[in-house]
Amino acid sequence: MKAIQMSQVGGPEVLKIAEVEIDKPQKGQTLVRIEAAGVNFIDIYQRRGTYPTKLPYIPGLEGAGVVEAVGEGVFHVKIGDRVAYVHEPGSYAEKVLVSGEHLIPLPADLSFEQGAAFPLQGMTAHYLLHEFRKVKPNDIVLIHAAAGGMGLLLVQWAKHLGAKVLGTTSSEEKAKIAKDAGADEVIIYTKQDFAKEVKRLTNNHGADLIIDGVAKTTFPGNLEAAALRGNIVIYGAASGPADPISPNVLMAHSLTISGGMLFNYIMTKEELKMRSKAVIEGVQQGWLKLRIDQTFPLEKAAEAHQKLEDRKTSGKVLLSTTRS
Repeated sequence: MKAIQMSQVGGPEVLKIAEVEIDKPQKGQTLVRIEAAGVNFIDIYQRRGTYPTKLPYIPGLEGAGVVEAVGEGVFHVKIGDRVAYVHEPGSYAEKVLVSGEHLIPLPADLSFEQGAAFPLQGMTAHYLLHEFRKVKPNDIVLIHAAAGGMGLLLVQWAKHLGAKVLGTTSSEEKAKIAKDAGADEVIIYTKQDFAKEVKRLTNNHGADLIIDGVAKTTFPGNLEAAALRGNIVIYGAASGPADPISPNVLMAHSLTISGGMLFNYIMTKEELKMRSKAVIEGVQQGWLKLRIDQTFPLEKAAEAHQKLEDRKTSGKVLLSTTRS
């Protein structure tokens, strides 16, 4: 099969198209023919070597497609079923072996592109807004990179929970996209001090919950923008890891800082089912919309990485095995 393989860490240029062998599914596994694969910042961290992987490596941790074969002990899916999945490496390929326990049935009214766009980011949005602070109506939630694939889902979900949503973006164009998704106010961080703007927009109250996938460039401002007894959740590091602080600086405003990674919140079949069901229902009910920025052919994975890395996207980036 064709796959994108990296034999060394580095820039997007290390992503090379290759012909590779794939085994038959073993006990508990399925073979999925991939129609679309999600591209995420964690793939970039792995490519750079920030998150080490065993080389050679086929990137990609989520996708959607059709079950082509099942191994012994897999009973809840059959050949021909439409499925999505997350938490399995190797999505940048025509086929992938996936544990049967990690498969998510893909309803007929969702496309393969939607199936590849929702698992990682949709379920991440779910845990970020449900596990660290119970968001109440009129709570003030600050979402960084609000026009990205992750940010847009967070904006919509926070609004669904009744929050007042503030977002940060890098441009007027992205600010409009975040506003269209439901953000009450959008701060252009390249022109404004977002911490001061948050204080101004909230009559000096600050943000009750700050959700941050940027980290290094935003974290110092988070400490200023947070409300008394506020929560700051770090789930990524698009600008690099945040600089360390003394825990004692949290005392004055009784702040809570948390770190999250999706895979720690879908550790059981029950959790995976609960979170994926919540996302799918949001999409089906129409209040959660999956914005797909661009779908690249598989062989242009390096170009997809570069666009995401340059933060030139507004929505989800996908790879397709059927486009050329």
